[in-house]
Order: sequence, then C-alpha cells, then structure tokens
Amino acid sequence: MAKEEENKAETEVKKPVKKTKVAKTTDEPKKAEPKEKPKPKEKADFLYIVRIGSKDLSGERPVILALADLKGIGIRLAQIIVRKLKLDGKARLGDLGEETIEKIRNFVESKEYEGIPDWTVNHRDDVTTGADLNLVSNDLEIQLQDDLNLMKKARSYKGIRHETGHKVRGQRTRSNGRKGLAIGVIKKKEGPGQKPS
Repeated sequence: MAKEEENKAETEVKKPVKKTKVAKTTDEPKKAEPKEKPKPKEKADFLYIVRIGSKDLSGERPVILALADLKGIGIRLAQIIVRKLKLDGKARLGDLGEETIEKIRNFVESKEYEGIPDWTVNHRDDVTTGADLNLVSNDLEIQLQDDLNLMKKARSYKGIRHETGHKVRGQRTRSNGRKGLAIGVIKKKEGPGQKPS
C-alpha cells in the first residue's frame, strides 16, 4: 500500500508545466503607427447642417465643396461665388456666422448672379425673360422639364427624338442604344426562288 501511495504522490506532483513565451529582441526599429489627426474643437455655435437652396448641406465640409454639393453649382462656380462674396473657401461651412450663411443663401437663391461671367451660369438666354439665370436644385429640374415640353410642343427635331426615346444629339443608333424586346439582328427568311444574300 505504501508503494501505491508513493505512486499517487509522484503522479500528482508531475503536472504539466506551462511554457511562457519570451519576446524576441531584434535590432530593427519599430514602425511608427499612424497618428490620428486631432479633430478641431467644436464651437458652441457650430452648425452641422446648413440649409441652402432647399437642400441640407454638411457644415463640416469646406465652403467650396459644400456649395458644389448643390445641383446646379459646380466647383468652378462655387469658387467664383466665394471670391465674389470675399469668403475663405477652405473654412468649414458650419464655422461661418449666421449672417455670412444668410448672405450666401440670398446670393445662391437669387438666380441672377450679378458680377459673374455669363458663361458660368446654367440657363442662359431664358425664353421668356432673355436673362442669364443660374438655377439650383428643384428650380433647375422644373426648368429642364419645361424646356423639354416646349421642344415637344414646337415639334422640333430634338423634341420629337425626346418624345420617341431615341438619341437626341446625333449619335449612332444602328449598333448602340438598343432597348426593348427585339435585341439582336433579324435576318430575312429565304423563300423559294430568292437568291441567298
């Protein structure tokens, strides 16, 4: 019995020992982890959303890019507007004061941009007034539909092409722009007495 107790004591003592991993030391320098850019401190009166031209613009974007988000204003026109109003184009839109934003809103929604070259606006020589206008968001979409309807009513070539759903600006239609059920080439069936083509 004494031998059995000794064997039990030996097996209890011989438990598996966990090996700990030792970190390898190398002479290579550690790569610097990219540091996150510190976010600028927000002011108490910072505007996260600015409404101009019936669209919500992000206040965290620079003024030029925020204005270019409006339908009807591109980056070049946004730069011209910023220069005309003497603003900092790289400043965030939400950092501008309420008066400055109101000035931008009035200028953009005025349609007739005074002191800006006429080649920058998107609706030149209006049919009814003859003025050079720059329309944004909903006004632009409504005006486009009105222009299309006027062309259709006048039965001009462009109006008829729009009406029938064909290409309008002189593109090829033989090999491109096919839609509908009949896609592909349909060959005529050869009848008796006809030459094969």
